[in-house]
Amino acid sequence: MLKFHIQPDSEIPASTQLYDQLWFAIASRQFPPGYRLPSTRQLAMQTGLHRNTVSKVYRQLEDAGVVEAQPGSGIYVRAQSTVESSRPWLGLWDQFPKARELVENSLDELLRQGASLNQARELFFAEIDWRLRCSARVLVTVPKQDLGAGELMVRELEAALHIPVQLVPLEDLDVVLSQARSGTVVTSRYFLAEAEAVAGPKSVRVIPVDIYDYGRELELLKELPNGTCLGMVSLSSGILRAAEVIAYSLRGDGIVLMTAQAEDAYKLNAVVRGSQQIVVFDQASLPAVKQAIATVREDLIRPPQLIVCDNYIGAKSINLLKRELGLED
Repeated sequence: MLKFHIQPDSEIPASTQLYDQLWFAIASRQFPPGYRLPSTRQLAMQTGLHRNTVSKVYRQLEDAGVVEAQPGSGIYVRAQSTVESSRPWLGLWDQFPKARELVENSLDELLRQGASLNQARELFFAEIDWRLRCSARVLVTVPKQDLGAGELMVRELEAALHIPVQLVPLEDLDVVLSQARSGTVVTSRYFLAEAEAVAGPKSVRVIPVDIYDYGRELELLKELPNGTCLGMVSLSSGILRAAEVIAYSLRGDGIVLMTAQAEDAYKLNAVVRGSQQIVVFDQASLPAVKQAIATVREDLIRPPQLIVCDNYIGAKSINLLKRELGLED
């Protein structure tokens, strides 16, 4: 079982620290769907928190749709669907009485021109796929308080899918979807329940993505010598907050942490000057970190070692999204 640790002198409330650690374990699939979470008693003993506090955190996760309580059994990670939230029943032949005749006549004409049935199917599919791709609208949604995470998702999805992706704050999603006829909403599994509550009634599908598990980086963190000053940089304030909680849970006071968002020049400068190693959580932040190091290079005895993470979105989620959107190579 993962070890959870609460930093008593942290500015972050103890319940938030536990919530972030549980969320990370679920979002990175260390606690996969169907996994039974530790009992409130077990978690209270491990963290030193009161059982009522642990129960409150579990209720928050349940309200967010991340876990579900099974009476008499325990708290389990909720199994999420990765297909359309709602798919309307279609009686197309009844709805379009002349459609069958049009399809049959078009097919007969292709056969008269010498096309085989397989070739005719390929021609129809090619035209349909092209139109679907042209009309595809992919929206990434996250709360306004952490648009940095959404920016990361947009950059990575556009690079992987080769189509435009729009970032929409979760608070504005209802208005945006009311103005759109179709689309696919992509979000972190962490915000899935909230996104489905908005998109489901509009028959817009929501596809959750899993974040990178940071396994390599966590192992490096465990091996750092005591007293190491570790910097952390990302576009996302949420990533930095979770990373800080998890780092303390693994190392306690054994290391000194400094964090900065990539666009915060003042804090980034402090991180570069004070850190021996810097974890760069996303490729988008790397140019800013390198520029900050170059700017103060003459003042540094030794420049910090950079540890650059892989993509924020897990590779399996990218491949799933390609299949769902019909964008496989």
